[in-house]
Amino acid sequence: MAAQPASLPIDSKDPRVADDVVYQAPSSRKIPFEELLHYAAIQRKRDDETLKSGSDFNSSRFGGLLAFKGEKKEPVETTADVSDDEKARTPSPVTVTEDDRTQARRAIRTATWLNIFYLITTDILGPTSAPWAFAQLGFVSGVLLFFFLGLVAFYTGMQLWHMYLKLDSNEYPIQNYSDLTERIFGRTARHCINVLQTIQLLFNVAVLVIANAQGLSQMSKGRVCFSVLAFVWMLAGMIIGQVRSLQNYGGLAHWAIWMNLLVIFITMGAVANSAPNFASALKENAVSAGPVMTQPLIHQAFQNQIVGVMQMVYAYGGAMLFIEFMAEMKRPFDFWKGMVCAQLLIVTVYLLFGVFVYAFQGQFTINPANQGISGFGLQTATNAISLVSALVAAGLYGNIGIKVIYVNIIQDLFNGPALISRKGRFIWIGLVIGYWAFAFVVGSAIPQFSNISGIVAAICILQFTYTFPPILYVGFTMQKDAIEGQIEYTPGTAVETLRRDTWYSWSRWQRGFAKRWWLNTFNILLFLAALATAGLGAFSSIQGIITTFATNGSATSFGCGAPV
Repeated sequence: MAAQPASLPIDSKDPRVADDVVYQAPSSRKIPFEELLHYAAIQRKRDDETLKSGSDFNSSRFGGLLAFKGEKKEPVETTADVSDDEKARTPSPVTVTEDDRTQARRAIRTATWLNIFYLITTDILGPTSAPWAFAQLGFVSGVLLFFFLGLVAFYTGMQLWHMYLKLDSNEYPIQNYSDLTERIFGRTARHCINVLQTIQLLFNVAVLVIANAQGLSQMSKGRVCFSVLAFVWMLAGMIIGQVRSLQNYGGLAHWAIWMNLLVIFITMGAVANSAPNFASALKENAVSAGPVMTQPLIHQAFQNQIVGVMQMVYAYGGAMLFIEFMAEMKRPFDFWKGMVCAQLLIVTVYLLFGVFVYAFQGQFTINPANQGISGFGLQTATNAISLVSALVAAGLYGNIGIKVIYVNIIQDLFNGPALISRKGRFIWIGLVIGYWAFAFVVGSAIPQFSNISGIVAAICILQFTYTFPPILYVGFTMQKDAIEGQIEYTPGTAVETLRRDTWYSWSRWQRGFAKRWWLNTFNILLFLAALATAGLGAFSSIQGIITTFATNGSATSFGCGAPV
């Protein structure tokens, strides 16, 4: 599953690390679509001029992937972490002008397509759920579905890229998924996206609580109560969650990819040279010990297969952050290169690891795969490595999720104080405690890793990758094509004087849809298919939860018995 965020290599800036000078509650003003297109076209010309000047490669080699220690970058000033005394001697953050914000946005746009390749790979790469997905579907179905989901994810990723290029500018920057949604469907849609993003990040933390409580239980050989271990993990999260600036996670997060790969290699070596973990397989999958069996096609309960598909969705679950990545690129046009290379690598790693482990463990494969190692020594080693990387991942997800809540609810809806203020600090502390307490309640109440991750994939991850992009693209193309025939927009012109009709007129709907009716129809069908799949995934995961609780010997809510 995707649980390993990481930073840009060495000195580069992680798009998930936002300076407070640009991290602010959104403006409530409705920006005319014509104005967005006008300034976005100007912005793309600026990007091309920057590329021609050669400044894109002044501070690093190989397109920015490797930064040399001898090369220094001009720091971007920020008000994120200054003492009360320093703030008393410096201007208040409210004195920052829009020109200052524009300059700051330009200054932090330093990423190249190779940086993006690295980021997408490390944010998504965590294929410990892939073998279990093959155990539910079989070799043939698993491989075909991985490729099909990858193909559709590439298509929807290109849609997000195209819309970003056509709507983003320094004047009206698009910094995240909710910004893009608001530009197309309005402020209500923005709030819906923020709610889903918060739910996804919250449940990602809950999934990590379950996985790492399982790991701790295996390391203690089941001598410590599972709910107590989950509670200990919650307390650790509350402590690390007090770090408000994501900059402080950078050095640790950089190593997440290597920890992930180490767990993968150890797991592959262990399963190839030892028997499956029959005890864990009996607890998690209700499968008794016996010979290992693998199949090209598996005929079992449909709901189990759908939950397996939801684990595959994690392989392409980075779309929620694609807009953030583009927003930090020196030349966003090159985003497609990083995305294509990253998706190809991800598909390859997931397929190789999933097929390899399933081939040796068959029906005894458990989720996450490293906890299916039967040897205590190697099992403990992989659990320990996963604990370290997961603590950083949980801190990052929690930090981002709480900031989404703070900016869009505390500041935007309730006009709350700035995050860097004294009151903001106390509110932050309360939010961290509440956030991690809720994650603990979810993880301990429903200690079922596969089913909880299946619900997250169905309700949230699948939406950001497969459901929202096609319908956003329909809205984008219809508004763009409806403009055709109008007088070209110039700054200062009231768009009402340019438009021939409004969306209350059938003629505008007809003109917007008809030009590319075949593409709009295809995208609407894709949207409906993804929505139906999400419904099936959520239903199957919920049914799986009910079935598992009804099975003798399974872990109970807030109980001491571990799920593995």
